[in-house]
Amino acid sequence: MRLRHRDGTIVHLAYCTNVHPAEDFAGLRDQLRRFAAPVRRELGVDRLGVGLWLPAGAAARLAGDPAELAELRADLDRLGLEVVTLNAFPYAHFHAPVVKQAVYHPDWTDEARLTYTLDAARVLAGLLPDDVARGSISTLPLAWREPWSPDQAGAAAAQLDRLAAGLGQIAAETGRRVRVAVEPEPGCVVETVADAVEHLAGVDTEHLGLCLDTCHLATSFEDAEAALGALDRVGLPIVKTQVSAALHAEDPRDPATRQALAGFVEDRFLHQTRELDGAGLLARDDLPDALTGADALPGEGPWRVHFHVPLHAEPDPPLRSTRDVLAATLERLLGGEHPRTDHLELETYTWSVLPPHRRPHDDAGLVAGLAAELAWARDQLTRLDLEVL
Repeated sequence: MRLRHRDGTIVHLAYCTNVHPAEDFAGLRDQLRRFAAPVRRELGVDRLGVGLWLPAGAAARLAGDPAELAELRADLDRLGLEVVTLNAFPYAHFHAPVVKQAVYHPDWTDEARLTYTLDAARVLAGLLPDDVARGSISTLPLAWREPWSPDQAGAAAAQLDRLAAGLGQIAAETGRRVRVAVEPEPGCVVETVADAVEHLAGVDTEHLGLCLDTCHLATSFEDAEAALGALDRVGLPIVKTQVSAALHAEDPRDPATRQALAGFVEDRFLHQTRELDGAGLLARDDLPDALTGADALPGEGPWRVHFHVPLHAEPDPPLRSTRDVLAATLERLLGGEHPRTDHLELETYTWSVLPPHRRPHDDAGLVAGLAAELAWARDQLTRLDLEVL
């Protein structure tokens, strides 16, 4: 979906296909037909953006096969879909029974991560609509926070330099510019925007920048205004924003709240949990660790949980989402004279692991949920005077 900012900039709004479990080319084409095209029809728009998640194997195959890449682009055109952004954070098997910390491997010290990301960039250069100047790709925040040594930091920095050079070469060969965005996430080397400012100092900002995930921002209790100011001071661009909301528990010691939180415990994804107390943040790496055991969080302050919850519908009380943080962040990003970012991607990949009574149980249910999220985001943007095209 395209919207026009008051300064004339085209802002792209898409949903991320990492909600779907396809791992190969055939599965990728099928998910566009089964889900993305019906979402477009549900919204009643002529063109819908999809932020493709390309597992490494599919990215390599498409990057090396111009005929299949052209076939995919023809599918997109026929279905009324377009791609300006890719998600290259999960390397593969994102819907395995247990993912947890495996999602951070291979990290940015590993050659495989560089190869995968450049493959994704070559694919995106071939899929970009003719009238779009550049594409974006989100990637992991260097690595999980431990182990992390000076040698690893140096290796990752060297890989990012090679990435920037490779992106420059792709632009020279294809005439299409692709930028890669590092995505801060709780528990990682780059956990916050402040960490990004530190670890990405000196990167080639023509090709590299930040992916601002509003669920992650809220989970870490970061202040959006301060975060954006820090980025401005060092000139680190927001290449892409992931429009997402975290889970909020105002009183984690309340029995009803704890029972509701327990309904979000599940085996597939990691749900980093943060408690805000008078001294700062207390952290646990997964929701079960926060709730129970000798090292459980005390619950003396509010909790936020890295669980991407649907944007259009609040969780059952007494829990709520952080879509208030999301709305305020969108206003700071897009409510001014000029947009701070022009690629927006909804990334609620957790539909299949929501509490059972909140999950969609068939294709139609998921299509309806994705369309409702996009409609909510569209309405937030039109309230900021963006015009749907």
